Amino acid sequence: MVGGLNNRVNIAVDPDLLNAFGIGIGDVISALQQDNQTLPTGSIVEGLLVQTVQINADVDSVEGFRDIIVASRGGETISVADVATITLGPSDTKGPAFRDGEQALAIDVVKIEGGNTVAIAHAVEAAVAALNDNGRLPEDVVIDVLQNSAEPIEQNFETVQATLIEGAALAVVIVFLFLNSRRSTIITGLTLPISIVGTLTVVSLLGFTLNMMTMLALTLSVGILIDDAIVVRENITRHLHMGKSHIRAALDGTKEIGLAVLATTLSIVAVFLPLAFMDGIVGRFFMQFGVTVSVAVLISLFVSFTLDPMLSSVWYDPDSQPDAKRGPIGRLIGLFDAGFEKLAHAYRGVLGWSLRHRIITMLVALMSFGSSFLLYPMVGVEFMPSADNSQIQIDLETPAGSSTDYTAIKAHQVEALLAVMPEVESTYTSVNAGTASGENRAGIAVTPVDPGQRTSSSLEMTAPIHDALRSIPGASFVVTAGGSLGGGDSPIEIKLQGANLEGPASAAAQLNEAMSAIPGVVDIELSLQQAQPMLDIVMDRQAASDLGVGLQATGSALRAMLGGETASEWTNAAGDQLDVVVRLPEALRHSVDAIADLPIAQSQTDNPVAIRLDQIARVQPTFGPSEIHRENLTRRVTISANIEGGVLGEITTQIDAAVAALDLPAGVSVARGGDGEMLTDTIGSMVSALLLAVIFIYLVLASQFGSFLQPLAIMMALPLSLVGVMLGLLVGGSTLNMYSMIGFVMLMGLVVKNAILLVDNANQHRRDGASLVDALIEAGGTRFRPIVMTTPAMIFGMMPLALAIHEGSDQSAPMAHAVIGGLISSTLLTLVVVPVMLTYVDAFSRFVARFLPRAPDGHETRLHPVQADV
Repeated sequence: MVGGLNNRVNIAVDPDLLNAFGIGIGDVISALQQDNQTLPTGSIVEGLLVQTVQINADVDSVEGFRDIIVASRGGETISVADVATITLGPSDTKGPAFRDGEQALAIDVVKIEGGNTVAIAHAVEAAVAALNDNGRLPEDVVIDVLQNSAEPIEQNFETVQATLIEGAALAVVIVFLFLNSRRSTIITGLTLPISIVGTLTVVSLLGFTLNMMTMLALTLSVGILIDDAIVVRENITRHLHMGKSHIRAALDGTKEIGLAVLATTLSIVAVFLPLAFMDGIVGRFFMQFGVTVSVAVLISLFVSFTLDPMLSSVWYDPDSQPDAKRGPIGRLIGLFDAGFEKLAHAYRGVLGWSLRHRIITMLVALMSFGSSFLLYPMVGVEFMPSADNSQIQIDLETPAGSSTDYTAIKAHQVEALLAVMPEVESTYTSVNAGTASGENRAGIAVTPVDPGQRTSSSLEMTAPIHDALRSIPGASFVVTAGGSLGGGDSPIEIKLQGANLEGPASAAAQLNEAMSAIPGVVDIELSLQQAQPMLDIVMDRQAASDLGVGLQATGSALRAMLGGETASEWTNAAGDQLDVVVRLPEALRHSVDAIADLPIAQSQTDNPVAIRLDQIARVQPTFGPSEIHRENLTRRVTISANIEGGVLGEITTQIDAAVAALDLPAGVSVARGGDGEMLTDTIGSMVSALLLAVIFIYLVLASQFGSFLQPLAIMMALPLSLVGVMLGLLVGGSTLNMYSMIGFVMLMGLVVKNAILLVDNANQHRRDGASLVDALIEAGGTRFRPIVMTTPAMIFGMMPLALAIHEGSDQSAPMAHAVIGGLISSTLLTLVVVPVMLTYVDAFSRFVARFLPRAPDGHETRLHPVQADV
């Protein structure tokens, strides 16, 4: 609860009266503790009745505290009323809260572990609506929901759901466009709902929830799920055109393409399962993502090998025949099909030219791969792309020693400035509460209007707000756009550590000056704050000993008078338990001069007199650190900053250069934190995932094709996708971040698909006795249609996510940008580069085979048709 005030019984002692009566504040506290209570003393058994006996000294009313005896002097009693004023009133507020400049009471509702955020939020909203409508609240009181964590969750769910449906619809349209058959489209399209429902079932059994990662995995998998069914159905249709029966076409078509489809699916699984078990934030964030994709593609593989051939064998499809009568749409698609056949014929010519000019082809591929590194600086690197969650956080800090009232005044000035901005809907301010703990700190949560009503994102709004805040003197501000993975923390964080404070503080001052000169670095903050004004009570040990006053007694008395001491509890007529707090009156607590005259204890004489603080100590003003930070048993100074008009990777490089140029004191070390540290960890995790993906893909292909060398030709598609990734990010306006890196790793399992289809079919033609070049050209012509069909299906399946047409999808769009760009470049280059690479692999295998022992005469060997494996 922020800004709340609880009623309590205030015992405001008068130090002059304590001095006059010769008693200390400890006597008052002791009297209140010993009185106002009920003491059980036993029980009386009278026949069959047992009665408990207790001493009842409870105070019936606030006025009853007046009569509690504190001490006796000269035969006369001194009561609480003689030395203090008793009132019933509110407690002191540690931090006020304001809603649009008006006093507010904020309540944070936090779910327990295992609770459902959305369900709890709906229940709270229903309770708030009931309180507002039942008329039991005062007329000037309104309860409103300031922040709702369920809103971005529900928005993301609706966005992903719409993206999933749109992607599936686009993928099915692509199937209909190429197959020109309603039955073939239905047979192929059935894979989508079956795979999605099956995946949700398995995901539920694994204990996963329907969250952002699982839904995003299904969205990106739409085009992949239909991929196997497209290839199988297209091949069955091709066999139908040969004049075979539906049953024979289903059997032969599925058998012929089975190895390629199985290798394609297992390659995708080989990429994602290792990713699911990685350490660090990437592993935790994408574990459910990887498992969901793997389960989905395995189910789609099962459906394409069972349901699709079965339906193809029993459901007669007249539209699959070339001479079928068609309507207007069918004839229009027929024109497209005729144009596609011409494109396929042209591809055969290009492939033949590439095989005759292999060096030129490989040089073009090498230049394409090298150009991707030239695009890297243009793309930029960051940890997470920004997301517009309609939240802006302003952290306000006034000079050390500022009171809560002064900090609240500055916060009100910020609220007044924001109120005139048309893009700001509301503000919520808390002083000395939550993460803004400290009397000189305040947090202001700014809620912009809906994204449709403004032209700037929440991140873009931070710059004009930051500029406007420069007009408010006497405070420093940090403005961040909320909703990132790391919350409202600054993306740049540099930690300087040393054995003592002087070394890190000196290095921090140098680095602060250097960072101030870097364009794009704003809101630089040092954890080494200004010295806090303090009052040192320096004890006179000899005087204290002579008067019989110890350090603990002095500290307890001052703590009670200045900070307040809860001496007892009182239960009022309504049954509420209120604290009974002993303290100095407010006017005396705010006077430095009055501290020296405070009575600390009483003398141990026949006629006790009060002992003042100035008799045993002297009061002197000084300064002390407001905060002390330690890490690994060393002092730590942290420099944090925000980024404005730049990307993290570029800014981090300049900061690293500034750190390298520092003249660090001996024993001072520098470490990176914030988004920079997480970006480094993410890149390391991604490199590991990429290497594992390449290794597992090779193992899968080697086992499927029974060759050590053929997978190398197939895997030429992997580097060829990099140029498309960079171009896709550049065109989409995205950076190389955690989402796009995951997309690149995902791409490793997708781009080998086309090469697998080509190589597998070429192997079949070699088994039939064709030469290598003829087999490759024939395989290119045969598999050109399924390759071109599946690639647009995957691309259009991800297109709604890439376009970010729904609110909240802009953060995950870079993943689709990377995958789509990589698919396009790898498909175009794979169609010519992989066949050329196969010729080199075949030549190399025949060269090596000359040095290997030959099999005995008459011994049957099953050498691979394309190459003699080594």
